[in-house]
Amino acid sequence: MTAELVRGQNHTLPQTRLEIRVSAGSPVVAGATLGDERGTVHGAEWIAHPGSHRLPGLEVSRQAAADHRLAVDLDALPDAVHRVTVLLALPTGAGRPARFGAVAAPFVAVTGLDGAEIATFTLTGLDSESAVAALELYRRQGAWKVRAVGQGYAAGLAGMLADQGVAEAAELAASIQEAVAAGLARSVTPPPRAPDSERVHQAAGPAASGDGSGPPAGPQVPEPVSGPTPPHTETPGGPVDYAHPRRQTSAPPPPPPAAPAAEPGRPAQPVAGDATGWSMDERLYNQIWGMFEDLARAVAAYRSAVDFAESRMDQELERTLSDPRSRIGGTGDRAREEARAKRDELTGRAREALERDLAQLAAESAVVEPALPASYAGWGNPVWHGYRVPMEIPMALRIGDLGLPESADLRIPLLVRLPLERGIWVDSGRTASEEAATVSGDQLRGQAMETAVALAARLLAVYPADEFSVHVIDPAGAAVRALAPLVRSGVLAGPPAAGAEGVSSVLARLTRRVDLVQMAIRAGAADALPPDLDTGEQLLIVNDFPHGFDDRAVTQLRYLADEGPSVGVHLLMVADREDARAYGPVLDPLWRSLLRITPVADDHLADPWVGHAWTYEPLRPPRGSNVLEQVLALVAAARRGGLR
Repeated sequence: MTAELVRGQNHTLPQTRLEIRVSAGSPVVAGATLGDERGTVHGAEWIAHPGSHRLPGLEVSRQAAADHRLAVDLDALPDAVHRVTVLLALPTGAGRPARFGAVAAPFVAVTGLDGAEIATFTLTGLDSESAVAALELYRRQGAWKVRAVGQGYAAGLAGMLADQGVAEAAELAASIQEAVAAGLARSVTPPPRAPDSERVHQAAGPAASGDGSGPPAGPQVPEPVSGPTPPHTETPGGPVDYAHPRRQTSAPPPPPPAAPAAEPGRPAQPVAGDATGWSMDERLYNQIWGMFEDLARAVAAYRSAVDFAESRMDQELERTLSDPRSRIGGTGDRAREEARAKRDELTGRAREALERDLAQLAAESAVVEPALPASYAGWGNPVWHGYRVPMEIPMALRIGDLGLPESADLRIPLLVRLPLERGIWVDSGRTASEEAATVSGDQLRGQAMETAVALAARLLAVYPADEFSVHVIDPAGAAVRALAPLVRSGVLAGPPAAGAEGVSSVLARLTRRVDLVQMAIRAGAADALPPDLDTGEQLLIVNDFPHGFDDRAVTQLRYLADEGPSVGVHLLMVADREDARAYGPVLDPLWRSLLRITPVADDHLADPWVGHAWTYEPLRPPRGSNVLEQVLALVAAARRGGLR
C-alpha cells in the first residue's frame, strides 16, 4: 500500500533501488544533494543537477520539465553519504513563474523499479518560494527511510544550497540556471496535469491533516493490486477525464467470470468477483475498488453538471439584467424564468444520469456484499456465522463503510491492506465534528472504545491462530465494560494494564520487541532472537490517552507509532485530541501518522482526487447479536489447540 505522506512524516523504504517521480504544472528544475550525518553538503561534487546530472548511485534530469524521473541506488552511494535531499526549483527567465504559489502544487512519488508507488507527497502551502526541498532519503541505524520535507526558500536555489552548507552557493545556483536555460530550448511542456483536488496524494487515507486534529487528507481506499498506474490528464478546453489515476487498466491475470447476457436496452447484470485478479479475494478487492471509483466519478460528474447549470443561469441573468431595456415590462421576469428553466433541465438530466449509475452500483453491491469473505464482510453478514479460524492472512480488512450524500443507501466497504502499515486513532472527542457534538461525552467515549474492540476482534479473527496478539492500556480502568468481550474470551496477551506502572511495563515490553526485531533484520540474524520473544503481529490498544502517560511514555508511544508497523507492532488509540493539547506540538507527528476513524457516522474523510468529503460509518455488531463473542470464542479455542 502506498504511504501518502504529509509534511514531516516518514516511511521505511523496503528496497534501495528506486525512482523518484516529479509531476508539476509547469517546468521545474529537479536535482538532489548528498549530505553527511549532519546533512552538510561538502561541495559541488555532492550535488546532482542538470549541469552535472550523474553521481554514484544518483541520476537526475538534464533539463527543466513538468515531469521528472530521478534514479536512485542507495547501495551505490558513498559510505559518507547519509542523506539524499530531492530539490525542486523554478527556472529563471522572462515569462517564467517566479514563485511556487503561482503554479500547481508539485507531486512527488517514490517508486520501485516496477513503478509501484512506495510513498507520495504533494507539496502544498508554498507561496513566495522559488525553490523547495521536497523529500529526504536518510539512513538511520543501517536502514533507509523517506521523509516528506516541503521546506521552501524565498531566496531561491542559492538560499537552499547555502542552508545545506554549500560554499559559494550563489555562483553554483547561477551555473545550474545557465545549464537549465540551455536545456529549456530543447524541452517540451506536456499538457497540464490534473489539479491537486483530483489527485490521490495521503494520506491520508486516510492520512492525517496538518495538525492531526482535522480530517485525513484522503481515505485509504482499496487500490488495485496489479498493473501499472495510468496517467491522469485533463485536456484544456475539453471534457474532464474522471478515470482514477490508480484504476486497473492493464491486461488481467486470468479473466474474471463472465456476466450473464443482458437484455437489449438494459445494463449487464453484475457478478461478484467481476474484476481482475489471481484469486477470488483479489478479484473482490479490486471490484470494491472499482465500485468506489464509479461512485466517486458519477457523483463528481453530477456535481460538476449542477455547478455548470447554476453558473450558466447566473451569467444569463447578469447579461439580461445589465440591459436597461430588460427592466421595462415583463422582459426581466421572462428572462429569469427562462434561465431557471434551462438550469432545471440541465440538472434534471444530470440527476437522471446519476440515478442510473447509482441503480447499477446498488445492484452490484447487492450481489457483491453476500459473496464477501469474513475479512471484507460486515458483522451482519451470514459468513461470520460459519466462521473458521483461517490458515493465512487475507489481503485486506474492512474497517468501515464510505458513502456520499447523493447516495444515502449505497455504502462502499472501506478496506485497508494487511499487515497494517499505520496505526489507527478512534476519535472520542465531542469537538471533532458536528455529529460528535450531539452525543454526550461518556456515551461517545464508550462508543469509541466499542469501535476499537470490534476492530481488534476482526483483526484477531482474520489472522491464523497465535499469529496476532492484542495488548491493552487502560490507565484508569474506564473501559472495563467495553473490553469485557476481549477479557472474557481470554484472547488478550495479558490483563489490561492500569496505572502508571502498567503503562510503563507494556510500553517497555513492546519497545524492546521493536528494537530486537529491527536489529535482527539489519544483521540478518533472525535465529538470534530470544526464544521467549513473540514474533507475531502485535496490536496495542491505548484508551483514555494521555492519562497515565509521563514524558517517557509519550516518547515510547511515538516511537511505536513510527517504527512499530514495519516490524509488526501496531497502535490503536482511543483518545480525544483536545485532552492532549497540553503536550503542544510534540504530539503532532503522532496524530498525523495515524488513520483517524470515528465512532459515529462522520464526513471527515476527504478525497483529494475529486474533492469529495466521504461519510465514514464504523463497523459494530448488530444490536442484540452475539456474533463478536462467538467469533472470539472460536479464536480462543484455536489458540488452545481445540481447532485446526
